[in-house]
Amino acid sequence: MRYMFPRALQGGLLVLLPHLLLGLALRAEVTEMGQGAETKYEVQLIWATNDKKSPNPEHKPVEPEIRKKLDELPLRWENYFEVNRKEFTVSKGGRVRESLSEKCAVEIRDLDGKQVEVKLFDKAGKAVLERRQPLARGEILLVSGNAPAKTAWFVAIKPVK
Repeated sequence: MRYMFPRALQGGLLVLLPHLLLGLALRAEVTEMGQGAETKYEVQLIWATNDKKSPNPEHKPVEPEIRKKLDELPLRWENYFEVNRKEFTVSKGGRVRESLSEKCAVEIRDLDGKQVEVKLFDKAGKAVLERRQPLARGEILLVSGNAPAKTAWFVAIKPVK
């Protein structure tokens, strides 16, 4: 005895089923990457100086990717040291504020899944810098400010996931 599919499935529906399943899988992937997605950021607090070593033995030279970005800019410092590094996730439309040191905090706000607003805060909690711009995976946003004794600080922000 031969099994027969119902008449409705014998023609078009049975042929279309693989295409419908593929369409659903693709739609799920687009939703995961776009709307409602979260972005993981790596944020580094960097100290710039002409001294060969940092006075703090816990500071280490910045990673090559960040060093390359800093070297592309017309900066006057010869050495850059990582003071602190944090990773955190920001949901689409959300914001996260993290302390980078006793004197500095950063807030990242996802505006629309493509553009971010970055705010830096001083030790009193006062916003000292605000910047909005697109920031895609693979890019690095550097923001900076002056520090005492001919040094400077930078905050490097890069989306990692």
